[in-house]
Amino acid sequence: MVEIEVKKALKDTLQLPGLVSGLLTVGFVVVTAFGLFFPPIIRSGVDETLSSNIVKIILVGFELELEPPSNEPYLSTSLQDFWGNRWNLTVTNTLRLTIYNPVRSALSEVVGRTWALRVAMLATFVVSGLMHELLFYYVNRVSPSWEVTGFFVLHGLCVMVEIGVKRTLKDVWRLPGFVSGLLTVGFVVVTAFGLFFPPIIRNGADERVLEEVGFCFDFIKDKMVQFVGYFR
Repeated sequence: MVEIEVKKALKDTLQLPGLVSGLLTVGFVVVTAFGLFFPPIIRSGVDETLSSNIVKIILVGFELELEPPSNEPYLSTSLQDFWGNRWNLTVTNTLRLTIYNPVRSALSEVVGRTWALRVAMLATFVVSGLMHELLFYYVNRVSPSWEVTGFFVLHGLCVMVEIGVKRTLKDVWRLPGFVSGLLTVGFVVVTAFGLFFPPIIRNGADERVLEEVGFCFDFIKDKMVQFVGYFR
């Protein structure tokens, strides 16, 4: 209303250039929105729900589907099931396409299909172990102890043995799923605490990561409170 009256009064006297009036208009809308419109939305948590729904609409509209990071690994009935179908699926599928399949294809004509599968499987676990060693090196800046690689090599060998035992005994004897599940999860937990976690805990990487995450949350929280406080 005020704008219209001012326009009428100054119509023949003063008229701002379109660029200037446009910047003033957009700036006024943004400032008042962050001062009055968004604070109650942020305080009530509606923004999080709305963002989640928008993401869902975009994914459905473009027929996109996000792959879950894991598939209930605690329900694994074997090491093969754990590593191949349930744990860290994005990395599993990446290693399958970049390491396992190429190595298996390259060796099938050389050593035969059975040994090609074994070598490809072990190579995949070795590469995974080396990737983790490199990642931990960048976090800790400490020379690798190779315990993490040992963890993955051990699991690769155990998966190979497990598959061989399954093939040998598949028509003779089979453990109930409940029992094999407990043995699988128990083996993963024990070997993880024996080989995977010690170098992380020993070098304090876990504490640094938690501190940095907490710092980020506190920083974002303080900035949001400070920003909203400007308009109160």
